[in-house]
Amino acid sequence: MNLTLTATRPVGHLLREWRQRRRMSQLNFAVEAEISSKHLSFLETGRSQPSREMVLHLAELLDVPLRERNSLLIAAGFAPMFKEHALSDPELQPAREAVDLVLKGHQPYPALAVDRHWQLLAANDAARYFMAGVQPALLTSPLNVLRITLHPDGMAPRIVNLGEWRAHLLARLRRQIEVSADAKLAELLQELSAYPAPAHAAQPAGSAVAFAVPFRLATDAGVLSFISTTTVFGTPVDVTLSELALESFFPADPATAATLRTLAQQ
Repeated sequence: MNLTLTATRPVGHLLREWRQRRRMSQLNFAVEAEISSKHLSFLETGRSQPSREMVLHLAELLDVPLRERNSLLIAAGFAPMFKEHALSDPELQPAREAVDLVLKGHQPYPALAVDRHWQLLAANDAARYFMAGVQPALLTSPLNVLRITLHPDGMAPRIVNLGEWRAHLLARLRRQIEVSADAKLAELLQELSAYPAPAHAAQPAGSAVAFAVPFRLATDAGVLSFISTTTVFGTPVDVTLSELALESFFPADPATAATLRTLAQQ
């Protein structure tokens, strides 16, 4: 189990930052929390110290990630509540079996599991179509999925609609940073934004999917077109599970579906 046991700032300052990050006024948040705005002000300025129950109540209303809820508890002088286990830990075996079941069941289409920093945790056999041509230096552990996708030595040269897919991934990463306030993700965004980008982000002919941004990849079997979905665990109380996401790719057209079925049979 890996938990950070130190806090560098008062809990009131942290609560105020999360409230401001959620774009809520002190008055509106106090109403939602069913406390007086004066009491909330006292909590944020340190004139009053919140109880353990109050910290958890406010964190729930602010949708603070579990990892940061532990930090709030520590800053308030309480023990962290949410445990963190490696996905390989025996305590998470049922969750790991569920992940493996989803990945295997998604064959012959690609699917992978990533942590909060987009580091690869697991993948099914079909995900190998994404790795062809990626330089070995990018495949060392920990393997970062976003880095492999957008790096010029990674998948980027084979992404037919790189402009729109790059814009989609960077926008998604910005939203993730806004929600989590994760400094490491901010560093990753800065790195990815510095990678060479197409001269324009025009959508190539034939790439349009009316309901989602497609991911179009040139392979030896032709151009494969995908739409993607993200699956997360419901009501997790373990930090690792709360940060785990399953990225599943489905054919965006009949030709891609037929090609993937043929490749699986081969």
